[in-house]
Amino acid sequence: MSVRLLGPLEVWRDGRAVSLGGVKQRSLLAHLALHANTGVSLDGLVEALWPVSRPRSVVSNVRTYVWQLRQLLDERLRTHGTGYVLDVAPQELDALLFDEVVADARRRPDAALELLRQAESLWRGRPLEDLPGHDAWAPAIARLEEARLAATEQRLALQVAQGEGAAAIPQLRALLAEHPYRESVCGQLVVALQQENRRAEALQVYADMRERLAGELGLEPGPALREAQLAVLRDEPAGAPIRQLPPSVSDFCGRAQEVEALVAALRRGSVSAPVAGVTGAPGVGKSTLAIRVAHQVGDHFPDGQLYVDLGGTSEHPRDASDVLTELLHAFGITGAGLPSQLAARAALYRSRLAGRRVLVVLDDAASVSQVVPLLPADSGCAVLVTSRRRLSELPGAVQVELHPFEPGEAVELLAGIAGEDRVSAQPDEAAAIALACGHLPLAIRVAGARLAGRSGWSMQVLRERLVDESTRLRELSSGELAVRASFDLSVRQLTAQEFDAFVRLSLLGPHDFPGWVVETLLDEPGSEHLLDGLVDANLLESCGADGIGQPRYRLHDLLRCHALELAGSLPDALERTLRAWLWLAVTAAHRLPVTFGTTIAAVDRVRAPEHLLADPVAWFEAERRTLCGAVDVAAAAGLDELAWQLAAACVPFFDLHSHYEDWARTHTRALQCVRAAGNRAGEAALLRGLAQVHIYRNEFSEAERGMLAAQELYRVVGDERGEGTAVAGIGVVHRLRAEYERSMDFYVEALRLLESAGDLHSVAHVRASIGAVFGALGSLEEAREWLTDARQLAADLGDAHREALVLVRLSALYRSTGEHEEELVSARRAVTILMGLTDERCTAFAQVELAEALLSNGHPQAAHDLVQQALETYRRTGNREGEPAALRTLARAAGALSRPGTLAV
Repeated sequence: MSVRLLGPLEVWRDGRAVSLGGVKQRSLLAHLALHANTGVSLDGLVEALWPVSRPRSVVSNVRTYVWQLRQLLDERLRTHGTGYVLDVAPQELDALLFDEVVADARRRPDAALELLRQAESLWRGRPLEDLPGHDAWAPAIARLEEARLAATEQRLALQVAQGEGAAAIPQLRALLAEHPYRESVCGQLVVALQQENRRAEALQVYADMRERLAGELGLEPGPALREAQLAVLRDEPAGAPIRQLPPSVSDFCGRAQEVEALVAALRRGSVSAPVAGVTGAPGVGKSTLAIRVAHQVGDHFPDGQLYVDLGGTSEHPRDASDVLTELLHAFGITGAGLPSQLAARAALYRSRLAGRRVLVVLDDAASVSQVVPLLPADSGCAVLVTSRRRLSELPGAVQVELHPFEPGEAVELLAGIAGEDRVSAQPDEAAAIALACGHLPLAIRVAGARLAGRSGWSMQVLRERLVDESTRLRELSSGELAVRASFDLSVRQLTAQEFDAFVRLSLLGPHDFPGWVVETLLDEPGSEHLLDGLVDANLLESCGADGIGQPRYRLHDLLRCHALELAGSLPDALERTLRAWLWLAVTAAHRLPVTFGTTIAAVDRVRAPEHLLADPVAWFEAERRTLCGAVDVAAAAGLDELAWQLAAACVPFFDLHSHYEDWARTHTRALQCVRAAGNRAGEAALLRGLAQVHIYRNEFSEAERGMLAAQELYRVVGDERGEGTAVAGIGVVHRLRAEYERSMDFYVEALRLLESAGDLHSVAHVRASIGAVFGALGSLEEAREWLTDARQLAADLGDAHREALVLVRLSALYRSTGEHEEELVSARRAVTILMGLTDERCTAFAQVELAEALLSNGHPQAAHDLVQQALETYRRTGNREGEPAALRTLARAAGALSRPGTLAV
């Protein structure tokens, strides 16, 4: 037996369609099928079948319909409490089968194209197109149609990727004609045309879409579509692959057998992703070899190369969950779009790699358990792991164990660093130096760098110095002590200033850092040049430039540990540097949209490179991981004020770009510190911030507990403004639960506290919230008064972000009062402001409202495509609050279009 609802409602048994009776009986089955395997109450069925007026015999009618349907469906239609449930397997209901086949396509990239075609073939028209529409069905039908469209887009994208662009182009054109405002379809068509060398047509498609968006919606194309257009103009592939590999050293030598084995392992065919491991003692050249091989096989992995330092040799190796966060960020997955559990993150990561040919380099692994969650499942990918110890438990991995160089290789490396002429002139001395270094690559690099930086030295001078230290250098071939000896050999040659810089840089923790911090650590302007000396001595790694052009550096974890042993206690240097980061973060935060409820500390100006803040968002992007690390460093040092103030200063950026994971982690780490110190003001601020993250994740019970705890702490320390923001947060929780009267009580109390504290930005926010509650309660004139007042206050304060959010509320109010022209103007203005502020989450919120305004003004197709863009944002960032409202709007748009038949693809 099979039930089919993806088109006219049908039930098939024994190879033929069976009669389902009258409209009401068919509608009852349709309602149960749309909610398959979920209990539906008797009241729910009655409401769906008779939404306006119902006969007296309504219960009897339902039971009669159920009895008749059971003759066809047997035990699949069961009583469930006071209602009923249609209990079917995916193979017995086409809608469930569609979802299962699409999910299977994500798991099996090798068969994805054929599976998606199978899924699309299940559709015979609009869902339940032969039955009268019911409002109760609209969200479910909208979800099915949106899933169908997504599957069609995915199938066409795979066709283009697999060289079937010519066949996909007509279907993409037809799909774009049906959804003329859907930017993702337009972008895929631009890519397909470019790949077919039809650049002029590709640019015209983009130009037509841009004109349509600007002329009819007042919007500019989004970043993905702009990227596709720029790729055509630059004559390069759109959606450039991720390239995270560090540069390979120019003086690489030897390791021919190891390179050959690793290249063969990574290119071999396999039912799963091939894994190759490089193991050996610290300093033996594992990372250098891995990066060299990764570059050599790069053409075999055209979709990109991912690189992660797992910090296995540090005191605290990186947690696999945090590493997955970083990798998923590289794929554009942020905020609540990141699952909270490790297994779910790993599954999402594997899904993102499905169907791609990507090389993953995992450098300095601590254990197999750290590596396993980071392994792709797709056979087109491959993994290259380095570790101090052999990871024999990795199934199917090809292991290459590195040993010190052969004598000839060691001398070749020394010549590449110190100079071929010097080594050739004194070959015996060069061999003696290499032998004293135990032929260990890291030690040879240190020795070669010393020679390269001292042209007046003969080879004999260095050989004699190494002999003087032979009690340590004889240990170079065994374990960590050998590496320490090599480090010490190099550190002893630093100038006093370079040495001071080296040990102080170790205070910053296991994160990369910008070059300017050395001046703050030393409290000495103009000392950044010391970093060049440390780089030349191979004691500091240059990581290139970040997104705002400032050079960045990193201490290898073992070098950092060695430097910490030499540093002793330098609390003033650490606190001074953290205060510089705090001042920059606070200054940048004040240049971003105001985030309600966040406490940004008033800090004294310090010497720091303010010019880097010309683009505050770009600065936060460049420093995001380092700032998160700075919170850890401050907390570990017991600097509770700095820890919580740094965490809070990052919130406006985290909020703007939905970095909820970073927000929660930094606040949780700082919270431990402030509680240990008895810092109640800091604890209140952090609890309020964590509660806001719970609100974004729809975790209302946790949010309410956090807000209540913050309120009490704020009251104890006498912070009226903080107490007001916490009380308002409780009001938000009740409003989202539709407990409007209760919500109003909290908002009114919050307004009193905030007005007394003189926080006008927060006052504008709460006034708008009160207006929204009045609107929900049907008191439209009161809502208009409060919202208009809130917008005026936000405008007077120059708070464009707050004004845009109030405009969204006003647009909804205008729709309620039939002022549809004002509705459209308000919504369009809100979207324009928020897109200019690059606020993804709030832009999606405003796009749904603009879609409603477009519906009110007779533009259902534009509304349909616009709300689908918002849905994509909600699902990517995990905004659980926004998705249901967007689906309801999508259903209304689909209903207004009333388009019969299948998608024109």
